[in-house]
Amino acid sequence: MTIEQALLQRSNSSCELCGKDSNLSVFAVQPHEHNTEDQSALLCDICLGQVEAPDTINANHWRCLNDSMWSQIPAVQVMAWRLLTHLSAEGWPQDLLDMLYLEEDTLAWAKAGDVSGRTNSSDVESDENPTLDSNGAALQAGDTVTLIKDLDVKGAGFTAKRGTAVRNISLTSNPEHIEGRVNGVRIVLLTCYLKKSN
Repeated sequence: MTIEQALLQRSNSSCELCGKDSNLSVFAVQPHEHNTEDQSALLCDICLGQVEAPDTINANHWRCLNDSMWSQIPAVQVMAWRLLTHLSAEGWPQDLLDMLYLEEDTLAWAKAGDVSGRTNSSDVESDENPTLDSNGAALQAGDTVTLIKDLDVKGAGFTAKRGTAVRNISLTSNPEHIEGRVNGVRIVLLTCYLKKSN
């Protein structure tokens, strides 16, 4: 059985991200050592076109991830995580990302590339200019941190309390800042007031 036949059988002949049942092709979810069905997903032409050219992504098309992110297939989970992370500034994808749980090895795979599978440039940058918490521990996108001090959130009208956990953080171009959701509001936090959670 070829990879394509195996994926057609696994997916009931439909796109594993949006469910469309025509113009399907195999997409190898990079990076991986071997091209197997476990490391591939079956995508329709619309999903594939946007994944291969992330600048053309239509955020509304990816509302389908609300369903496909719950797939039991690691390759599909990786694609959902990468797409939601790419779109997180839209607001609703971050809500889904906050609910998404990936096994440790699947999350490492997801973080190892961007939407199209290219090696994450942010990982390369973080080696040169790492984002560190108050104790000097390196922070990565998707980590959970805890506030070590009460922080007034200007413009939002609340105080983020010491001990609050901020899950699934996003790194920024400034190594002293991260983005995260506190009390349902997406805010920028200074890393000197954060401690990485184990």
